[in-house]
Amino acid sequence: MSGPLRVALAGLGTVGAGVVKLIEVNRTLVERRAARPIQVVAVSARDRNRDRGIDMSAFEWVDDPVTLAARDDIDVVVELIGGSDGPALALARATLESGKALVTANKAMLAHHGIELARMAEAQGAALKYEAAVAGGIPVIKGLREGAAANEIGVVYGILNGTCNYILTTMEKEGRAFNEVLEEAQRLGFAEADPSFDIDGVDAAHKLSILASLAFGTRLDFEGVAIDGIREVEAADIAYAETLGFKVRLVGIAQADANGLFQRVHACLAPVAHPLAHVDGSLNAVVAEGNFVGRLFFQGSGAGEGPTASAVVADLIDIGRGEFGPAFAMPVDSLTALPPAAAGDRVGRVYLRFTVADRPGVLAELTAAMRDAGVSIESLIQRGNTENGGVYLVMVTHEVPERAVTDALARLHGSENILGRPMLMHILDF
Repeated sequence: MSGPLRVALAGLGTVGAGVVKLIEVNRTLVERRAARPIQVVAVSARDRNRDRGIDMSAFEWVDDPVTLAARDDIDVVVELIGGSDGPALALARATLESGKALVTANKAMLAHHGIELARMAEAQGAALKYEAAVAGGIPVIKGLREGAAANEIGVVYGILNGTCNYILTTMEKEGRAFNEVLEEAQRLGFAEADPSFDIDGVDAAHKLSILASLAFGTRLDFEGVAIDGIREVEAADIAYAETLGFKVRLVGIAQADANGLFQRVHACLAPVAHPLAHVDGSLNAVVAEGNFVGRLFFQGSGAGEGPTASAVVADLIDIGRGEFGPAFAMPVDSLTALPPAAAGDRVGRVYLRFTVADRPGVLAELTAAMRDAGVSIESLIQRGNTENGGVYLVMVTHEVPERAVTDALARLHGSENILGRPMLMHILDF
């Protein structure tokens, strides 16, 4: 057995404390699998006096986490500070510049600076590992980078945010309004006090951009992700979707082809026969379609102390064994820079929910706009009074180019018969 792998932990929130606990509880197993001891040497956190449920007195505390990168008694730094810039990025850069291994759970930092950090790791021959950054305890990074390495991946998609999935599936089961369920999620700790990154789709977009790079061998392009969250999803949408044979889920989809790199996070309708329709609560799930392996389906806990700590320590075990390669499955210079693919060229079915005035001629106006834009309607539901005195009118289209739906909505813009902004959700067809 080799000498110990000496670890510094920066950030001792829920996950950081979980890493310490896991190493302690599973020490014998972890050391057998790493073929050497894994020893936490030093830690850094803002609050030394916080009760973390575990004895931290054995570790050296430092106030400035960036100083951990320069220490000769540390082999690997675990960054759990969070944030795309600031101390987290400074620590990541300093760690890799010093030739030390870096383990991070920071999807925002990777989405914005992953290429830079991967290039630094390559230059220094250092490990850059981030299994915990996407889908928590689900080994999807290792699955794509190693298990599916021989395959051409056609598409990768999934439920990448547990907060949104908890809200949507609770609305589904209990028929409650979005705001009510969000407030409950905040009380239960499933949602942050400021839930914007989650419910507006930004968190899922960070993760999707990382998955896309791994799956397709393309350069990270977070700015190219079209992002739309779940704020506008109403209980009525959930109910109508169920009537039509669907479940509403926030899904991130990435696809690379001759048209470029398509990346989108959006609320969509998953057919009840699709595996994603059965991913409930705060679970995450990722689907990848390989040309030889077929459909790969990963599901599990996407956040929380145990699952995320498990992913962090799995990375430490790999480093302990000397098992690591390029951060994004191939050298940075081999990654392809693809332009964003135009969404208007995509063909599929669409769910549209209008709130309309309850008077004659409204349905004729809507269907005429669809006809003139070349949109064929597959099914239509009209029922129920809304709070503003209108009624809901729901359409599901036949397969149609997205630009045609955009054209139809443009034709209806400004109509006095339409009360509020229409709700559009694409139907998952993979």
